[in-house]
Amino acid sequence: MARLMALVIVCVLTCAAAAQGLFGSPPPNAPSAGGQPPDSTATPPAATPAPQEKPVELPPAAPVLPGSPTAVVKPFYEHPGLELDPAQRKNFIDPAKTVLDKSDALRASGEGECLDPNMALDNADYDKLAVDRSLRSVEAVNDDEAKVVVAFVVEGHQHRLEWKLKKVAGDWKISDLLSVTGEWALSQYQCE
Repeated sequence: MARLMALVIVCVLTCAAAAQGLFGSPPPNAPSAGGQPPDSTATPPAATPAPQEKPVELPPAAPVLPGSPTAVVKPFYEHPGLELDPAQRKNFIDPAKTVLDKSDALRASGEGECLDPNMALDNADYDKLAVDRSLRSVEAVNDDEAKVVVAFVVEGHQHRLEWKLKKVAGDWKISDLLSVTGEWALSQYQCE
């Protein structure tokens, strides 16, 4: 039990540190990580410049390695709503697979929908250009488990999601999807 708790703590700290890096560094006058106030003898920062007309250019995303956890997650941002496609169930395992299967059954019964078709986008309105321009991801792998933290901005609102994956027979499979910003998890849905 102690090993499991230590593993969870390491994973959370690793993902939190990595995800924080997705949104850049703190402003120059923010206190340092050690809690020390900024140097009062330093030259004060120049006045804040007027907003730029065009967005800030972000560095290019790192290449995605075939077969990696990120390679499994990436198609869900290239084709919104893909998580609801029954043909994609091969990429999921429980608990996510059970929820998606129950959602399919509910939809087929004609009794309504259970899941939002934009889950991978944190249920935000889809703006492909904005998502493509701002999408960043980082993965953390620990033996047969992995997390891919995805961050993007739509209409000025930051979104951050965490995909949990497990290696099954040599392939990465999605076990859950959590929204850090929306505070929901796919595994918590009751599609009945």
